[in-house]
Amino acid sequence: MDVKSICELIEEVAPLSLQESYDNAGLLVGDSQMEINSVLVCIDVTEEVIEEAIRKDCKMIVSHHPLIFNGLKRLTGQNEVQRCVAKALKNDLAIYAAHTNLDNVLKGVSGKMAEKIGLVNIQILQPKQKGLLKLITYVPRLHSYGVRQVLFEAGAGQIGNYDSCSFNAEGTGTFKAHKDAKPFVGEIGEIHSEPETRIEVILPDYLKNRVLEALLKTHPYEEPAYDFIPLENTWNKVGAGVVGELEEPEDELDFLYRIKKIFQNPTIRHTSLLGKKIKRVALCGGSGSTFLPDAIALHADVYISGDFKYHEFFDAQKRILIADIGHFESEQFTKDIFFEIITKKMPTFAVQISDSKTNPINYL
Repeated sequence: MDVKSICELIEEVAPLSLQESYDNAGLLVGDSQMEINSVLVCIDVTEEVIEEAIRKDCKMIVSHHPLIFNGLKRLTGQNEVQRCVAKALKNDLAIYAAHTNLDNVLKGVSGKMAEKIGLVNIQILQPKQKGLLKLITYVPRLHSYGVRQVLFEAGAGQIGNYDSCSFNAEGTGTFKAHKDAKPFVGEIGEIHSEPETRIEVILPDYLKNRVLEALLKTHPYEEPAYDFIPLENTWNKVGAGVVGELEEPEDELDFLYRIKKIFQNPTIRHTSLLGKKIKRVALCGGSGSTFLPDAIALHADVYISGDFKYHEFFDAQKRILIADIGHFESEQFTKDIFFEIITKKMPTFAVQISDSKTNPINYL
């Protein structure tokens, strides 16, 4: 197996185009063509994790947080990031990160938290705006079914919980082939009219090249006509955090104790109990205080995340229970996501979960 193949497996689930503009996900260190026999998955890359990878003979590290985040202007060993990069290069280690791109998918970081809690009816807390395209193309009527199916197989035509979605309208196309053309129908130098179907399908923008390649391979015309139009639509399957429901309501205190046990929290910072049952739960792995208004707007009874500042707790305004379980604690199961993604496609490939302690925060 090579490094590139592992990267592609992860990006099938969490495409790099879904990362936020400030992020630095992807292959950060190493040769994408390098052959590897095992992978070490972790949350953070530290010197201890680098040593663990060397000790376990893992030639690739897959982490949630990018080792190189704010740029690297020199490599002199003056801080831990520089030392990690230098040691990785010296020992032929590849380092890959899936960060906000993994945060922004339904089966990503927040989705794994929801799974651990036992939520059902899960949806994105703050869906992304834009990010979708509409493909319009014109196909000879007798070939429209085959072209549609190929577009669907390439990932186009998915809207919410539906797939194979398209709009079709019948019409007539005209063209005149020049002398160097090889027309599928019609004669050189003569205007030809052909019964055609206008096909419209929606697709994520990161699938544009794949869908276009499928169209060009399948369309019978030498020069098919097509348009990609950016959409302003909300993309409900992609975005920050998730919201879902418990199968049975729970008392607030019982719920908090259960969360404390699931996420192995030494302590949970929370707002005052509201004296009501917990049924609807919103959550976001990592630093999610920004999305508190979304949790309130979606009528969540509790919002679980990390890194709330003192004054941000006041924003609950006794309308919702805030539970700050810590940044690392909320993201700890991301290692399981990496493990599942890789072993699902390659069940015999060696994937090891790091046992190095990388949480920089300690509790008394």
